[in-house]
Amino acid sequence: MDPLSSVVIFLFGLLAGVVGGLLGIGGCSIMLPALYFLFNYELPAAIGTTITAVIITAVSGSIAHIRMKNVDYGTAAVITISGGIGALAGSMAFEYLVERASVLNVVIGLAFVYTSLRMIYEGVRRVSPTSTVSEKRIPGSDAQKGVLGFLIGILTGIVGLGGGYALVPSFIYLLKSPVKIAVGTSLASFIAMSVISAGFKMVAGHVDLYAAMLLGLGTAIGAQGGAKLVPKTPSWAIKLLFGLIFLYVSLRFILKGFGIQI
Repeated sequence: MDPLSSVVIFLFGLLAGVVGGLLGIGGCSIMLPALYFLFNYELPAAIGTTITAVIITAVSGSIAHIRMKNVDYGTAAVITISGGIGALAGSMAFEYLVERASVLNVVIGLAFVYTSLRMIYEGVRRVSPTSTVSEKRIPGSDAQKGVLGFLIGILTGIVGLGGGYALVPSFIYLLKSPVKIAVGTSLASFIAMSVISAGFKMVAGHVDLYAAMLLGLGTAIGAQGGAKLVPKTPSWAIKLLFGLIFLYVSLRFILKGFGIQI
């Protein structure tokens, strides 16, 4: 990789970190389409490189939230175990889908539809997630959390998305968790899923390790800046903008799965 490409990829990681820190959506949603559509990575390599980069982000972010006491360790343990099992299953499914690129495109496109519609809804309504729970724990039974972790682990193994993309909104909207605890617990829980998913893809040769390191470093740095922008930025406007962008991205993935380029 030439020096200019290295700088550009690092900057995309930085952007992913800023947006992720600002909106709590994680950097995967930006890194994956950037590698695939802008840097012309093969889809399996884009997925593998993205999930490998996220390991750095998850470790860095979880350390920060542990220091701020924003982690529900009981929930993190349940999600780590169930999510790790799910990531194993999802990674096996991923290897099956690698030879079926059109199906993989459609699966990822549908995953992005969820992100885009949620962000557009919150942007138009100018709403922010709220919770009446003040304790530093995530409500819900271990069985509920185990099923949730397993399903998101499968998603992570297949498409390389899962932390801020699926765990955070699930904690907030399904289990009624306080936002800060949802974010901190998500990061701590997601480490095992990302390591297992990345490990499978690395062994199979679907990871550009150098690009993953650049993206991970950029995301870890950018997330700090994004978090500081939260009190100063109307998040609903940013959500609406990126919701529309992600809707376009999701349509590109889905249509490409049917052989249509836009």
